[in-house]
Amino acid sequence: MTYILHVETSGDSCSVAISNGRELISSLENEEKQGHAAILTRLIEDVLKAAGIGINDLAAVAVSKGPGSYTGLRIGVSTAKGICFARDIPLIAVNTLESIAKGILETEKSNMEYLGFSESDFLCIMTDARRMEVYTALFNANGEMVKETEAAIIDGSMHSSCMEQNRVFFAGSGAEKASTLIKNPNAVFLYGFKAHATGMISTAFEYFENKRFENTAYFEPFYLKDFIATKPKKLF
Repeated sequence: MTYILHVETSGDSCSVAISNGRELISSLENEEKQGHAAILTRLIEDVLKAAGIGINDLAAVAVSKGPGSYTGLRIGVSTAKGICFARDIPLIAVNTLESIAKGILETEKSNMEYLGFSESDFLCIMTDARRMEVYTALFNANGEMVKETEAAIIDGSMHSSCMEQNRVFFAGSGAEKASTLIKNPNAVFLYGFKAHATGMISTAFEYFENKRFENTAYFEPFYLKDFIATKPKKLF
């Protein structure tokens, strides 16, 4: 048995999952915004109970490394590192945008086929940053990253060269605001998809088999941009 705990805290919602190899055993999600610190350890306890295993049965912990919410990533990575240190098991880090792409291509395969998604099409994952900015990466139909993760300002010409001959499917929390500017006829927008712990499973197990582990002591989240603190509003 290769039980892996998956932790996703990069966005507004918080989710955890237990897998055995590439098989999902159990998963839980909390959609309360800004509640990661209060709920994460309880979610982990509950998902282990639902899977019928204990924390000592884990072979590794996989965590969504970002990009995403600065605070959310800190909470997820700190929790994952704490479990790995305590149990002396490896830490696996998965790119957040890759996990969204894999989640769509693996769990929504029939829906993507219904929409006509083909081997020549691309999947652009966008997660919402500030204003008209997104964290984004481009994937081919096999889920392989063909354009590296970056912070970008949305404009109407994004991926226009790809859309000369092929379609680009835009998904993630930033896709809706992208749809207001990108009007190319080969652009398809998918709504409702977000980062979830279950999307990490196949990549995390691949990394586990190849012993692609992080240095637990020194690993830091992939913030992509510097944290910018905002001043609290004056109440009086």
